[in-house]
Formats: sequence, structure tokens, C-alpha cells
Amino acid sequence: MGIPGCDDVVLIEQSKNSDNPTVVTVNCPDKAGLGSDLCRIILEFGLSITRADFSTDGRWCYMVFWVVPHSALHNPNWNSLKNRLSYASPPCLGPFYFDQKFSVTSVPSLYLLKFCFVDRKGLLHDVAKVLTELEFSIQRVKVMTTPDGKVLDLFFITDELDLLHTEKRQSDTCRHLATVFKEYCISCELQLAGPEYESLQSLSSLPQPIAEELFSCEQLEEKTVNQSLGAGKVAEKAIVTVDNQMSPAHTLLQIKCIDQKGLFYDILRTSKDCNIRVTYGRFSSSVKGYRSMDLFIQQIDGNKILDPKMQLALCSRLKTEMLHPFRVIVANRGPDTELLLANPVELSGKGRPRVFYDVTLALKTLGICIFSAEIARHATQDQQWEVYRFLLNENCEIPLACAQARKRIVDRVRRTLMGW
Repeated sequence: MGIPGCDDVVLIEQSKNSDNPTVVTVNCPDKAGLGSDLCRIILEFGLSITRADFSTDGRWCYMVFWVVPHSALHNPNWNSLKNRLSYASPPCLGPFYFDQKFSVTSVPSLYLLKFCFVDRKGLLHDVAKVLTELEFSIQRVKVMTTPDGKVLDLFFITDELDLLHTEKRQSDTCRHLATVFKEYCISCELQLAGPEYESLQSLSSLPQPIAEELFSCEQLEEKTVNQSLGAGKVAEKAIVTVDNQMSPAHTLLQIKCIDQKGLFYDILRTSKDCNIRVTYGRFSSSVKGYRSMDLFIQQIDGNKILDPKMQLALCSRLKTEMLHPFRVIVANRGPDTELLLANPVELSGKGRPRVFYDVTLALKTLGICIFSAEIARHATQDQQWEVYRFLLNENCEIPLACAQARKRIVDRVRRTLMGW
């Protein structure tokens, strides 16, 4: 492969026909986990990968993604996507290309966005939508409703454009929020996060029975998957096979799985966290609701995966991440009703993109108001999780005490998250 100019690292070719996907090509030096990082950014921009081809020789990689918006109403900022993908890609020239070293990306500064609103239906999702459009990542949230009908929101955010340290970016953000929400916006403040962030690092008293149900709910999720797809597809929810005969230097993973939002990201994220190097991959188009993928992989030392126990562990981990990327339950919190959701955190410390956006969208669609919300981290024996807790307002269109209604809430939230 030749060395492209810096402007050619990422090329985006938009289709003239809105029914056809946009083609995103990335041609740059390789680094560990690059495919996962790029897929994460694509997911952040509200895009689904319909097909993908990628290959690397360990020094240079070439990736092609065919992408479409999750929603027909969504119009992505393609220029910003190109800039973000380019920034995430290693530099083309200089010491990196010759000795494969690269600098560790600095941790972005955390900011506190504090604002007060007059409450209304769907407000929290509308705020999340604006923050997403402004390319902020929501790291933690604390939302409280006061007795007089006001909402105090504390959003701890990072700026994907890395401009929030400037006075212009801060003032533009507050001005934009005030313009969008007009008379509902009472006040808006933006500042560097201080000690108050530490108090939100851990969940407030997650009861043991709730934790056990939340982190051991495979059976519940399996039923949900079965109901969503029909009984005829139960036996083939996810198939992962290992072949060491096809290639002399690589192990071939062949994957067939139910199609869902972020599937490619989940597979590459899992491979990255398991120290698996993907040297070639092909992600095929959806056929009757299923995706097929061929991955030629190696261990981090360049060897094939020959140990049967290691093969079994990898296949089991991939199936779990594909079938259960989210854990969703509705539980009682004293006299109130609470929606809880958990998703795995990458070893790099990053949570999954757009979860808060999707959950609040599902609740808004159901006509359910949110009394309070929080996001924090929770560690189990073998995994760190990002946990979302939503205390639901009883004065809504759905009787929250009804078991059938709770089942409907879980199903709608899961469908929205999975793109079904």
C-alpha cells in the first residue's frame, strides 16, 4: 500500500441516492484496537455499518465501511465525522510509520453543565439530543425534579471537538441551549468539573437483589430476543466457529448473528479487550435479519489460537457480547418504579455511545416522564459496567405497577438500543 497524504486518510463518498449507503474509507498506519475505535466513532454519529472490509499487515491498514443513518430523519455531519476519524487514526508520516510507536491520547477534560428547566414531557431526551448534536459525550448525569415542577440537571460531559476550554465554545453552548428550549430554560452554567464529580463515581445504594437480577439476567434477555425474532430463529441467535485449517498463519472466526445496532463495534471491542489482533475481516450485508462475518485473527504475539480452552473462552465471550450487550430490568425502589440498564465498559475505560440518548428516546415514545436519573460505574467480579438508573414518574400514560406494562417498557428500551 502507498502512503496517502494526510487529507486522504479518510475519504467519505456520499451516495447521490438516499437509499444507498455512504462509503467511508480509512487508509492509515495500524495500531492496536483501531477498528474498534473507528466503529465507536461511527456509532456515536448515529450511523449503522451495513457492510465492511478491512485488512492490515501489522503496519498499515485499509478499511472500508458502508454506513447509513439509524433514522431516516437523521442527517449526520459528514465533515465532522471525517475530522473525528482522521484524528483517531495514527499519523501517516514521521516516527510512527517507521517504528510503529504512537503517543497515548490524553484524557479529555471533564466539564459540568448545570442548568435548570421548567419540566415537560420528553425534556431529558431533548437535552440529550442537543448535546449529542453538539458532539459532547455524556459521562455522568444527575437529574432531580423539584416539588415546584422544575428540573435541575447536572451533566458531566467531554467535548469530542476538544474546544470546551475556549470561552466561545462555552458561550455558544449555553446560548444554543437557551435558544432551543426558550421559555423552559431558567438558567445554564458551564464550568470545569470539580469535587462534585467524585460523589457520582459510584452508584447510590444498588441493592444486592437488584444487582443480582441486573447482572445475571441472561434468561430474561434470551426470552426477549426470542419474542422479538420469532420462535423459528431461536436456535441460530449466534453461531461462532473456529477454523485453523484455512490459513497457515491465522485462525479464522466465522460468525453468524442476529442483526443489531453496533454489532460490528461489539465484536471488535471484544476482540480488542481480549488482546486479539484482527488482520482481515469482512462484514456482510444483512440477510433475513442476520449478519455474517469472517475474521482472520491472531494472538497478540502473532500466533494462531490453538488452545481449545482459549478458543472456547473467546467464542463464549463473543456470544455473550453479541446477545447481551445490555442488561435491562424494571424494579421497585421503595414505593417508586425504577428502570435500570447496564452495559460493559471497554478496558480503556470508555462506555458505550448514545445509550442515554436511546433510553430517553424510548421512554419519551412511551409517554413516560423521568423523575430522576443518574449514570455511574459498577464493578462485578469479572467486568466493569456503566449503569443507568431512571426513577420513573407515576403520572404517565402507562400503569407502572402492571407487570405487562413493565414488560413493555423493557421491550421498547431494548428494541431502541438494539435498533430493532
